[in-house]
Amino acid sequence: MNISVRAFAVYREAIGAKQVALDVASGATAGQVWDVLRGRYPTLGRLPRPFAFAINDTYVPPETVLRERDELVLIPPISGGAEGGTRAMLVTGPIDVTGLLEQVRDPQAGAVVLFLGTVRDNRRGVRVDHLEYEAYQAMALREMERVAAEAAQRWPVRHVAMVHRLGVLQVGDISVAIAVSAPHRKDAFEAGRFAIDALKQTVPIWKKEVWEGGEVWVGSEP
Repeated sequence: MNISVRAFAVYREAIGAKQVALDVASGATAGQVWDVLRGRYPTLGRLPRPFAFAINDTYVPPETVLRERDELVLIPPISGGAEGGTRAMLVTGPIDVTGLLEQVRDPQAGAVVLFLGTVRDNRRGVRVDHLEYEAYQAMALREMERVAAEAAQRWPVRHVAMVHRLGVLQVGDISVAIAVSAPHRKDAFEAGRFAIDALKQTVPIWKKEVWEGGEVWVGSEP
């Protein structure tokens, strides 16, 4: 049975390609294909098991059986609505914070909360030179929309908007921005905190920290 495998971040580097074709036995599951790949690419054996698998842009459990010509995506460990609207964006240039705030402004909102994640200059005492962000873009956008919609359902907010930057970022650059508007500040703060925590835990965006003499994909460390 012929399938293709797409890899990101640390898995892409271990395999040496973004996508590979693979011949597997009929009835093979996503988890079994991972085992096959570990045999073919020994470097994968030193890395953590995927945080998740996806087939044709949909998250699936490891026991899911693949079909002819399916695309299996390996999701490495991740670094990390209601009345109103939700927006999610991925960008490769500087994040427009003013534009993001304009997206959530609402005459019924008495509070607007803005969270900015920025590139810091150190990692465990080592000076960081720059970061690199990579995403499984189709699913990252879908998952960001889901997180924003859930925040809008759990709290009486008016709007939620989030943007994540991809590519190479220097110290001080804004990597992620989340804006929430709500009638009251308590709801805006709580929804904003939920959104950034959920984004770091579930959205397939990966971060590589690079310093003089070393680099690491965050979440892939032994």
